[in-house]
Amino acid sequence: MMSAEWITPEWPAPPRVRALMTTRHGGVSLPPYDSLNLAGHVGDDPQAVAENRRILRRHLPAEPLWLTQVHGAGVAEAGVDATGVEADAALARAPAQVCAVLTADCLPVLLCDTHAHVVAAAHAGWRGLAAGVLEATVRAMRIGPARILAWLGPAIGPDAFEVGEEVRQAFIEQDPLAATAFRPALPGTLDGAPRKWLADLYTLARLRLKAMGVDQIYGGAGCTYSEARRFYSYRRDGRTGRMAALIWLD
Repeated sequence: MMSAEWITPEWPAPPRVRALMTTRHGGVSLPPYDSLNLAGHVGDDPQAVAENRRILRRHLPAEPLWLTQVHGAGVAEAGVDATGVEADAALARAPAQVCAVLTADCLPVLLCDTHAHVVAAAHAGWRGLAAGVLEATVRAMRIGPARILAWLGPAIGPDAFEVGEEVRQAFIEQDPLAATAFRPALPGTLDGAPRKWLADLYTLARLRLKAMGVDQIYGGAGCTYSEARRFYSYRRDGRTGRMAALIWLD
């Protein structure tokens, strides 16, 4: 078993804000879930998942509020909602309440405010972004957007995330500027229209955050699909584990 490998967000969050993102290293799961799989719904040995969560728990002040993620826009609140609640974002206002989202290509977004009154984590794949999960999370924080900081964790990169025209249209219908987040992936049809597009989740998230007035945006690098040594990727592997992005207040 390799030692646990975390990613620590590089952002000017207040000292009371703590955050980390796991990689695939440091757990006990066997291939294809090797090794720090934190999801119980992907076919891994439940005992291995439980042990992986125990390993992670040693670095946290409390058990995370684990969500049942559905690629929607629901927002749960730590201290109010119970583990297993159906939601794709979580927020906390009190110390030692840990928000968490699981990802394996989708974009994890961590948020806090400049005075450390509230923190949040959002699971922002393309469906969640289109459904408005970031907008719902920012509204639920009840903080002026100018005081909110956002960190974009590792997701499938813009050179690997191939989507159909219906995905592109879903975003452009909401915001014409979203067209800047897509480029042709395959040769066009007879009428010149591209068959597939490469989508940039990082750009889509930044556009939506900035449209709400959130301008302090950090992260947004890396590619889960191409960095197989460090990250799980559902698009690359199919059967695979999940990483966690976590945030809490001291």
